[in-house]
Amino acid sequence: MNNSESYPPILRHLSHPRHHQPDGGDPIRESEPDPLPLIDLQLLSHDMNMQKVLEDACKHWGLFRLVNHGIPSTLLTQLQHQAKQLFSLSFESKQASCNAADPVTYFWGTPALTSSGTPLTTAPQNINWFEGFNMSLPHLSQFQPQLPQLHSFRDTVVEYGEHLSRIGRRLFEAMVKKLDLNIEASSSYVAESTGIMRIYRYPKCSNSDVGLGMEVHTDSSVLSILSQENEVSGLELLKDHQWLTVKPVSNTLIVNLGDMMQAISDDKYKSVTHRVKLNNEGERISLCYFVFPDEELEINSSNYRPFTYKQFRTQVQQDIKTVGNKVGLPRFQHTPHSSHENLQK
Repeated sequence: MNNSESYPPILRHLSHPRHHQPDGGDPIRESEPDPLPLIDLQLLSHDMNMQKVLEDACKHWGLFRLVNHGIPSTLLTQLQHQAKQLFSLSFESKQASCNAADPVTYFWGTPALTSSGTPLTTAPQNINWFEGFNMSLPHLSQFQPQLPQLHSFRDTVVEYGEHLSRIGRRLFEAMVKKLDLNIEASSSYVAESTGIMRIYRYPKCSNSDVGLGMEVHTDSSVLSILSQENEVSGLELLKDHQWLTVKPVSNTLIVNLGDMMQAISDDKYKSVTHRVKLNNEGERISLCYFVFPDEELEINSSNYRPFTYKQFRTQVQQDIKTVGNKVGLPRFQHTPHSSHENLQK
C-alpha cells in the first residue's frame, strides 16, 4: 500500500497553502545544541541544586528535558516501532478499529484541545496536519481490539502508562515543595484515573506554507510527558517571544506544564505555549501522556476564582464551539488580561 493511502483522505494532499494568524512569536531561532533545562529524576529527591533547576524551569520555561527516568530504552523503542506499524495500516481499518464508546478512539485533523474521535469534513485550511489515537489509560487493559497491531500496542502502552504515572507523581511532589501549598494528597492533583495517552503521526511535508502539524496552544493538563524517539523534530516552544525547536534526544522525555499546574501554582509556574511544525525530512511520531486533577477537585488561587477541572474542560469545549479557539485560564481570572488571552489562542 502507498504510504500516503494510510493517511486520512483529507491529509493526503499537502498542497493547499494557508496564511497563518499571528502566533505571538518571531521567526524560529537557531540556538545552541540543547538549551532546555535538564532534570535528572534520580537526583531530584536529594540534590538541592537539581531542585533549584526544576524550580527555575517551571518558572521561566514551563518545559524541561528529563533523564534517568527509569523507563527501559527498549520499551521506548518498542513503542515507536509498534506505533509506526499501527499507523501504516489503511485509513479504513484504523477508522473501523474503535468507536466513541471505546477507551481508544482514532481521530485526525482536530485541534489538540477538542474532544477526539469526530471525523473532520471542513476545508483543509481549517485543520491540523496529523492523525492520532487517544487512549484512556484506566480502561485500556479491558479493551479488546480486533486489529492485531492495536492489540499488541495496547499491551505496551499499559506498561508504559505505569511508568508515566510514577514519574508524574514524583515530579508534581517535587514541584509543589517550593510553592508553600497546603496539598496533602498529590494523587488528587495528578489523578491516575485521568491519565490519557495520545499517539500522533505528522506527515512529511516539504512545503512549510501548508500549515501546522498542531496549532499554537497550551495544554490543559497538570503535566504532559512526551516521548519523541524517531529523531524527527517538529515540536517548538515559545520562549521570550521566539520559537525554539525541541530536538529529539534518544532515551529522554520532554515534560511540559499545563494550565492546571499554572493555576495550582498561582501563576508562579508557566503553562508553556507550543506548536508542532511539519518536517521535510520524514514523518514524525510522538507519544504524549496527559494527567489532570480529579474532576471535582476545587482549585483555589488568589488569581482565579475557584474552579474544578471539569468546569475548565467544559468552558474550553464551549469556547471552541462559540469563538473557534481555546481561551483557557483567562476565563477564570478575577480580572482577565487581554494580552494573556491573545497568547492562549
